[in-house]
Amino acid sequence: MNDLLKVIKDAQKQNENFVIATILKKSGSAPRSEGAKMIIKPDLTVEGTIGGGLVEAMVIRAAAKVHRDKYFQIEEFILNSKDEVSQRMVCGGDLKILLEYIDWWDPKNQVFYGEIVQLIENKTDFVTITKIPQTSNENGSLEKWVCTETGFFGSESDEVFSLVKEIRENFYHLNYKEAFLEREGFYVETFFNKENVCIVGGGHIGKVLAELCKLVGFYVTVMDDREEFANTQRFNTVEEVIVIPDFENIEDYVKINHYSFVVIVTRGHSDDKDVLAQILQTEAKYIGMIGSKNKRNHVYQALLEDGFSFSDLERVHSPIGLNIFADTPEEIAVSIVAEMIQVRRQPN
Repeated sequence: MNDLLKVIKDAQKQNENFVIATILKKSGSAPRSEGAKMIIKPDLTVEGTIGGGLVEAMVIRAAAKVHRDKYFQIEEFILNSKDEVSQRMVCGGDLKILLEYIDWWDPKNQVFYGEIVQLIENKTDFVTITKIPQTSNENGSLEKWVCTETGFFGSESDEVFSLVKEIRENFYHLNYKEAFLEREGFYVETFFNKENVCIVGGGHIGKVLAELCKLVGFYVTVMDDREEFANTQRFNTVEEVIVIPDFENIEDYVKINHYSFVVIVTRGHSDDKDVLAQILQTEAKYIGMIGSKNKRNHVYQALLEDGFSFSDLERVHSPIGLNIFADTPEEIAVSIVAEMIQVRRQPN
């Protein structure tokens, strides 16, 4: 979603109106989850995806009408019925999709999106709340609010205050449940800086890995002690590239918490061991270290002698990546990202 918000920011600068499609609710095996979004521009080109295929084509067709009429619309797509169109949608499942016309002449849109873009730029976690009417409305825009752990933005409303209170009390327990319909038709979406990947090592594998991590939606930071490897020309798609003097005090340069993924791909056993020792003292969700079983055992033995326990080492994915018999840097990067996705999506 952060990438789509960048598109929104650019559209705001150019006063380009668009329709944003959001999956409010899904059942069965529909391809994308609640909260998935797609922007449909006036020429019907799109940014993002809600699953592709025929359902996306139908949404684009519905968006053309929303562009013309300039109001929001709620559409339901039944993908497992026996009609001719649904028979070609082998995924099955049902979708409820909100199609919202974003008019930059509306001051409320300018202020709302300006607020959330600022929060993202400041790396502030936040939640948005949208009031979803039971039916489409030709005469008004949707009412929206923004809630941080301590702040609130939007019109005062008694009906939303109890929900805001509940959200704040459980702010970091929303976890990976990114979007959901709450009581009385409130739609809640979380925007947390929780999926950050720190790649320690900017070599061949680090470069391909960074590109893949970015492609699947992680916030990516690359660190290396060699400027010729850690620079924005080499890593021109990621959020942060940091040149460090050495591999000590990693947390002085990047925030690592229980949402973080850390991949250790430095150029030597000694550096890997030093970095791993630091990361094992964090709450990182995923810790991966590249290398053979022999290298891993050598590093593990050194860490055990330094006072780490076997349970500490059980947190580490090493040899790193799913076993797909990868050989080239590109294949190894695919195996690593696949393992990270497995950890990211597994039920709690």
